Amino acid sequence: QVQLVESGGGLVQAGGSLRLSCAASGRTTSFYAIGWFCQAPGKDREFVAAISLSGARTYYANSVKGRFTISRDNAKNTVYLQMNSLKLEDTAVYFCATGSGSSRSGEYYYWGQGTQVTVSP
Repeated sequence: QVQLVESGGGLVQAGGSLRLSCAASGRTTSFYAIGWFCQAPGKDREFVAAISLSGARTYYANSVKGRFTISRDNAKNTVYLQMNSLKLEDTAVYFCATGSGSSRSGEYYYWGQGTQVTVSP
């Protein structure tokens, strides 16, 4: 089992920044790539970004390219999502998950409980 815990969400004004963290524990040798997904009320869960186990490869949704940066510190078993130039439409619950590193949520096996990001005008 792998446990993932997200933190760092909150309320921020449009144009502001937040840094989300995803801390892994448990059988950490089992966690490979990490992905971030978001889900707004009434909408499906959407891919945001992913990073390979080594951190050498990253992958972003078009909607966040140039604004968000995913990184990881394997010594701390933690993955980060730096979110800059936040927009109203970024408001959602953000989840991290371990899996294939693709944009497909079905290829992720362990999920955190999510952290709320709210962007205000």
